[in-house]
Amino acid sequence: MRKRVQKHVPNAITCANLFSGCVGIVFVTLQDNLIFAAYCIFLAAIFDFFDGLASRVLQSFSVIGKDLDSLADLVSFGVLPSFIMYRLFLQAPQINGVSEYLNFISFMIPVFSALRLAKFNNDERQTDSFIGLPTPANAILIGSFPLILKEHYSFFTDYILNPFFLAFFVITMCTLLVLEMPLMSLKFKNKDVQRNIYRYILLMFSAILILFFKFAAVPAIIVMYIALSIIQLKLIKS
Repeated sequence: MRKRVQKHVPNAITCANLFSGCVGIVFVTLQDNLIFAAYCIFLAAIFDFFDGLASRVLQSFSVIGKDLDSLADLVSFGVLPSFIMYRLFLQAPQINGVSEYLNFISFMIPVFSALRLAKFNNDERQTDSFIGLPTPANAILIGSFPLILKEHYSFFTDYILNPFFLAFFVITMCTLLVLEMPLMSLKFKNKDVQRNIYRYILLMFSAILILFFKFAAVPAIIVMYIALSIIQLKLIKS
């Protein structure tokens, strides 16, 4: 009985990820509440982390679990952030004949997220690292935008509410999702400091940035994650 329950724990956590994504879509589409929708992305990301951790700890792996995880990620980290982005486009100053059509570029996010997840499920190279930006990282970055606007950071506001910047941002992030660019995984398979040095650096500086800048630190953390991954790759090759 105990083993049977343990078998379903990871999938139950994955379903909580999916549930969070669905609730977030309700907040953004029916209630126009981008703040709670953003929180749902962060909550889904927590569940996404722990379902993988639970699978490893309980040694409960299944094909169904892998597919379920991708389906949940597509909703929480693809569809939900695309609706948040669409709402941000609507809040930005509208430029007649141009920006009204740019709004729909938001829905490139779930399309490229689906491609990213499909590649991940069928790419044997992505066991210890990622090829392309992980969908949770992209979603968390988008989810930080409404929270940054709430804190009235003027430096970011001018960009976040600029339709042309948002369009450029969407195209860039969609490219990064499917780009053949190796990025490090945050999974710690051992406690060796030397092997995990870049993970520790990322976590340490992320904690410091969040402490001082709160959600405004998220864009810097994502950039730092990509930069450290590139540095790590170059050192390994050399």
